[in-house]
Amino acid sequence: MTATPGTAIDSGARLLAQARIQHRRLSGLPSGARPNNVAEAYACQNALVSLLIEHYGGETIGYKIACTNKLAQELLHMAGPFHGKLLSSFCYDSPAEIEAAGFFMRVMEAEFAFRMGRDLAPGARIPSREEVTDAVEGVLPGIEIVDRRFEEWTAVGAESLIADNACHAAWVKGSLVQSWRGLDLAAQEVRLSVNGAVIQKGNGAAVLGHPLNALHWLAASLHERGLALKAGQYVTTGVTTDIYFGKPGDHVSADFGPVGVVDLKLI
Repeated sequence: MTATPGTAIDSGARLLAQARIQHRRLSGLPSGARPNNVAEAYACQNALVSLLIEHYGGETIGYKIACTNKLAQELLHMAGPFHGKLLSSFCYDSPAEIEAAGFFMRVMEAEFAFRMGRDLAPGARIPSREEVTDAVEGVLPGIEIVDRRFEEWTAVGAESLIADNACHAAWVKGSLVQSWRGLDLAAQEVRLSVNGAVIQKGNGAAVLGHPLNALHWLAASLHERGLALKAGQYVTTGVTTDIYFGKPGDHVSADFGPVGVVDLKLI
């Protein structure tokens, strides 16, 4: 499904793009611009991403998975995960300095991420978890910044959140760890620190039981749409701790043990 000019999908994408570019909030998408189902929501997301790339430049570099954590599901009243796209224009290497004023809210999410080492070809069946795992090149630490265009983002529903690129705003990534297969990512503790003090702890089990479970979920979700993960793409797998609303001046750090540390400062 694509966004034909003048359709609800196209109208919704343009409203969302204008809201991002002009840094303003929406009370919601009007009925003539609101996706009615998940398929329309992802079509609207695709159209939005095209408009953002047209404005900011860059390209898509992978996917973010949202609502893999029970806390996130409860906050947004979701029964399960959904996904958005990572954009190179909003990707930063750690340590990073990011302007706080560019966001309405700055939800800091410490997340395991993967980089794919080879393509998963579309086919007649969903790839197994083992096949998806075998296609991974490495794991890396990251902090996703989640933001909203909607005034009441916890009440607009899944379709509108998916359309808004799953609330993705920015991603700060650490170094790739290629010798990762002996690591127990589910048990690996993650510590989120703000201004030098540890404020939250979690682990990879918060993400559908294991970050690789989230990656497999994404592969299956893409398969349903005739898509597949490609070599070189990154995938963030969801928040491992509780969320933290960052403030201007904060120095935020996430320590993933042997997977590495990622740092950012909100200036």
